Amino acid sequence: MAQQRPAHGSVRPGGRTARTRQAVLDAALAELGAGEFGRLSVERLAARAGVHATTVRRRWGSVQGVVLDLFASVVEEVTVPDTGELREDLRLLLDGILALYATPRNRNLLTGMIAAVVEHPDASRVMGRFFTDRTRHVAVIVERAAARGEVPAGTDAAQVIEAVSAPVYYRLLVTHQPLDPAFARRTADVAARAARAGAFT
Repeated sequence: MAQQRPAHGSVRPGGRTARTRQAVLDAALAELGAGEFGRLSVERLAARAGVHATTVRRRWGSVQGVVLDLFASVVEEVTVPDTGELREDLRLLLDGILALYATPRNRNLLTGMIAAVVEHPDASRVMGRFFTDRTRHVAVIVERAAARGEVPAGTDAAQVIEAVSAPVYYRLLVTHQPLDPAFARRTADVAARAARAGAFT
């Protein structure tokens, strides 16, 4: 593959580069926390971060690139549980996702990420790759369950994770219904029962 700018959120460089990246991401998070995606520009981000606009353009290409990198870094804070039981792992995973979006700042970040996908020609591809990679990473929950004999061999682990997470984003982005612990438990329980019954083989 030809040499190109690293995928958003995939690099953790050290030194000044790391400080610059963090300053820009912090600036974007502050702007999005105030619901300012519509007013966001490379120049505004650079000024808030204390860097040159050319630095932002060289690393991220656009505001949308910054938002996608920020979204990836925030979502990665959700840990992958390992309790030894599928239903409990799925419940804890959803608890982590709900905690992530409990703040207006992170909900605004999600909205900004969706806006970035709409406005930027490459954003959809980048976001799709991120969610595919993230789902594969989290799917270890189901793979462990299969190794324990808790779900049938051949269970599609990614589909189980999609079945658990999709209702969260549907509520966040479409119906705006509450994301409460009872909802998380029901969603996790349904997915776990379906997986055990072989619905994802």
